[in-house]
Amino acid sequence: MDANIVAVIGLALMALLMLLGQPIAFTMLAAGVIGNAYLLTPAAATHLLATNIWEQFSSYGLSVIPLFVLMGQFAYRAGTTERLYRAAYTWVGRLPGGLAGTTIAASAGFSAICGSNSATTATMGTIAMPEMRRYGYDPALSTGAIAVGGTLGVVIPPSVVLIVIAVQTEQSLLRLFVAAVVPGLILTALFLATIVWMCKRNPALGPLGPQTTWGEKLRALTGVVEALALFSLVIGGLYMGWFTPTEAGAAGAFGALAIGLVQRSLDLKGIVMSIVESVRISAMVVLLIAGAVLFGRFLTVSRLPFELAEWAAALPVAPFVILLVVLGIYIIGGMLMDALGFLVVTIPIFFPLGVALGYDPVWFTVILTIVTTMGAVTPPVGVNVFIVHGLAPDVPIHTIFRGVAYFVVSFVLCILMMWVYPATVTGLPNWMLGAG
Repeated sequence: MDANIVAVIGLALMALLMLLGQPIAFTMLAAGVIGNAYLLTPAAATHLLATNIWEQFSSYGLSVIPLFVLMGQFAYRAGTTERLYRAAYTWVGRLPGGLAGTTIAASAGFSAICGSNSATTATMGTIAMPEMRRYGYDPALSTGAIAVGGTLGVVIPPSVVLIVIAVQTEQSLLRLFVAAVVPGLILTALFLATIVWMCKRNPALGPLGPQTTWGEKLRALTGVVEALALFSLVIGGLYMGWFTPTEAGAAGAFGALAIGLVQRSLDLKGIVMSIVESVRISAMVVLLIAGAVLFGRFLTVSRLPFELAEWAAALPVAPFVILLVVLGIYIIGGMLMDALGFLVVTIPIFFPLGVALGYDPVWFTVILTIVTTMGAVTPPVGVNVFIVHGLAPDVPIHTIFRGVAYFVVSFVLCILMMWVYPATVTGLPNWMLGAG
């Protein structure tokens, strides 16, 4: 049987197993083992399975993932998130829809020390939902703001998604982190502008907060210092060459722990819970990477990604037409799967295609991340929406999706800006790190 047909069958098998509710990592491992057994030999397939899992779980480079996750856990349990929220409310609470805007601003701040959309959504939802209920905010707006604010967790560095893609595609992690900063800030600003515009048109959606003086605003900035210090330590240390990515994660985790201990806001129970949760999340992510690498090797042996790239590059249409189709696939995929899972599955297929079409690898990675992240808040399986529903079970799912719909234009505008002005992605890393 032709190797390309075998690859297509492998993709269909993986999709079937996912539809049956099997974990993504196991579906990729199964499809990869069966595919390699057919194209190579059963002995080679089992050898690849054993060595691949061992290599991933013993990889020094991947130790960056548990360390960044641990940093976010320490920061959360030390109360950094609550202080961020209070500071954001002092600055933007007086704007129309001030509490919803506060949720977006605080989500952006927490994303800079977290790296996960689901963790950001759950954390901010726990803090913001009671406050917006107390002030009579529209349920659709309040839940929608929490859900879309969580999407910033995989855009603003240190993003676990960008770490995984950097490993898969052998790109510079620092370059991806720096490249994602401006798009993350643009997306945050667009979310805030959407809330202000909506609440100006209909003030009943989100009442104004109390007036605050400049003195109160300046004093509130102390709640941002911790998150800013951790972000500067990690990104600044990477940029200055003080740390490798793994050492930066360790420095960030130690910094978050030290802040919690000095302020006496992190006790032994909080430390243990942070470590346990970090181990759980990290094991899931690393197993996902192991499955993706094994499945990627199966696709490499079949040569399907490369032949697909050659075929697409030879089509008598402009590259942007093909890119539109690819982005459409990622929007749909993001609707059906978690952003990290879908990106891990598809990057081995579409990354070579994007490079063959002449797109900058860093730009292509960031735009795919944002497009897929949009799927985390769109039906039928918007992961962030279901997390918010779990926090507010009395709010119907369709109400949360209606609230999220307010922000779809923000995603579209951000993607268009990145497309029309690629320097929004590549400009900062090229200026700071030189042309890649």
